[in-house]
Amino acid sequence: MNTQPYCQWSRREFLTRLVAVGGAGLTGLYAPLAAAEPPLETTRIRIVYDETFPVLCYGPQYVATELLRLEGFEEVSYAPFGPNYSDANVLADGKADITAAWAGDILLSVDRSDQVVALSGLHLGCSEVFASQRVRGFSDLKGKKVANYAEGSPEQIWFSMMVAYIGIDPEDIEWVVLPYEEWVSAFTAGDVDAMMMWPPDSLAFREQKIGHVIMNTTTDRPWRDYFCCMVAGNREFVDTHPVAAKRALRAILKAADLCALEPQQAARAVTDAGLPFEYDLAVEVFREIPYAQWREYDPLDTMRFFALRLREIGMLNQSPDALVNRSSDWRHLNELKRELKA
Repeated sequence: MNTQPYCQWSRREFLTRLVAVGGAGLTGLYAPLAAAEPPLETTRIRIVYDETFPVLCYGPQYVATELLRLEGFEEVSYAPFGPNYSDANVLADGKADITAAWAGDILLSVDRSDQVVALSGLHLGCSEVFASQRVRGFSDLKGKKVANYAEGSPEQIWFSMMVAYIGIDPEDIEWVVLPYEEWVSAFTAGDVDAMMMWPPDSLAFREQKIGHVIMNTTTDRPWRDYFCCMVAGNREFVDTHPVAAKRALRAILKAADLCALEPQQAARAVTDAGLPFEYDLAVEVFREIPYAQWREYDPLDTMRFFALRLREIGMLNQSPDALVNRSSDWRHLNELKRELKA
């Protein structure tokens, strides 16, 4: 199966297309609010793009390109992810200013370096766990082989939290480290029993009936009750550029609304920009993922929940309460909830 997880262009070609095309045609959906606000401290904004493992649940930050320009950003660029890295680590190293990131990655990064801060929820669950017929349900994973692209990867940590939550020791999972492009062949050959997938690959798996879903974080409790992906910023950037941080966050949250309200338009924006996703799958992703819930759910609950889960598997040095307090800044989100009322 070819789910096109990799970009057909070079990184430079992709970034050029994305910035040039971006959210073309989206400018009429929202009236810009920036005119009445203080000027930007910087007109440059850098966002993370994982070119080796692109996921479409991050769609709003790519749809937001033109909205970022409306907010006054003249230079919108995308920072590479890098092997064995995470979105939050790119922020922590100062290589990007703002990006979507898994809540657990944000907490782990803050636990190590305190250079990242969560700014908002982006959407509720998106990942799915696919299993072979040898695995009837999540409780059958003990002793089974699970695909993993790197030791200690965010995927392994997330999977470990899930099995620990139902009483399985993550040490009882046999982690099979493989490049992501080899997961499908390993799964169909029976060399691995389960793997965690993200959209649009997860949708393609379902459509082609490859394996069966034993966990869907969009629909299954408790994961469906918390944000999966958040919007986070580099702490120094947020502290020294508060106007820019708020406007960048506003553009991404407007784009999240667009993905929820106009999935076809959002899908066209990302495919026209050169993102390596099929249009029809992109439409389905934007229809399925609950982007519109960023106003309704409390991101603080998400940070507490994941901090407790990470502590249970021994991944945190700090207490969950201390870590949650240090890793969160909801000032801009609270202002934007008032500004961008439904």
